Amino acid sequence: MGAVVYAFDPFYHYHKPWFGLKAVLNDKEYQCIGTLRHFDYDALLVGSSVMENNDNTWYDEAYGVKSIKAIRSYGATADLCYLLDEAFDNQEIRYVFYNIDPSSLSSSAETTYESTGCPMYLYDKNPFNDVQYLFNKDVLFEKIPYQVANSYMGDYQEGKSYNWAQWKNFSENDALGLYFRPIKVHEMYEETYYQDELNANIALLTKRVEDHPETQFIFFYPAYSMLWWDGIYRTGERDAYIYNEIQMTKALLTYDNVRIFCFQDLEEVTTNLNYYMDSIHFSPEINKLMLDKIVAGENEMTLDNYEQMLYGVKDFSDRVVNELIVPYEEADRLSYEIVYDE
Repeated sequence: MGAVVYAFDPFYHYHKPWFGLKAVLNDKEYQCIGTLRHFDYDALLVGSSVMENNDNTWYDEAYGVKSIKAIRSYGATADLCYLLDEAFDNQEIRYVFYNIDPSSLSSSAETTYESTGCPMYLYDKNPFNDVQYLFNKDVLFEKIPYQVANSYMGDYQEGKSYNWAQWKNFSENDALGLYFRPIKVHEMYEETYYQDELNANIALLTKRVEDHPETQFIFFYPAYSMLWWDGIYRTGERDAYIYNEIQMTKALLTYDNVRIFCFQDLEEVTTNLNYYMDSIHFSPEINKLMLDKIVAGENEMTLDNYEQMLYGVKDFSDRVVNELIVPYEEADRLSYEIVYDE
């Protein structure tokens, strides 16, 4: 049993695919770390679940690279830097395409893999606890057959690793149905509310950039929907989030091997809820649109314009609250979160 699991290795814990099998990647917590250690690549697509619906071949064709994904659902900076370190330890990386989620700048600078129940026997390098993988009936009877079936039957595309869009609906009704609006508008936090967490996350990212001057880092802030902006305005976090982005952008742009793009106020996208599954997650065509704009050099932030661009994002969020969300309020299409009295 152990030999069969080792040979097929559906989590790529020991090697890249053998026997002509495809790299069937659909379970990032179990597979991502192994692919970073054993696959051949020179570019990384790094980020949270909003990065998963990219097709790697888009980047391969645009930049002449071989890319794989380094994904963590929450997109916390510490977790993504952990994956970056694994990649840099095993390959020469030409490009890193890094999706910066606003919440990642205020999250803890400690990794969360163990605390969230990830299979640490795949992450550590202790061969003795590999028994949990080698002698696992779910791996033998479910994961390996799934790997073989997708390799030899159907039209599984390796570039669409971890892609979840094919099982989801993107429409205005779905986005509104999964947005639970805070009932009360909280007083706006001070800009520096998350300063300690921000400083730690800036240190994490700038260290990776500084340690790898041969790598081109392309960061971008993704196109969340206007519902998300309405939500963080009502929770009082909007000003702190904008401040965090200004400080992170300023720190990163001091390095010659960094470019940063901002798609947060891409109004033709963020106000069209038919592109969204919920307030954050957009369809693959928006992933492709952002890449096309990066390739064309559009929406790029520089040391001369980054503050103006991010204050423009703040102005856009004001328009969301004061104008763009109003028709949905008047039509009574917004659901409010349930609040229980203590």
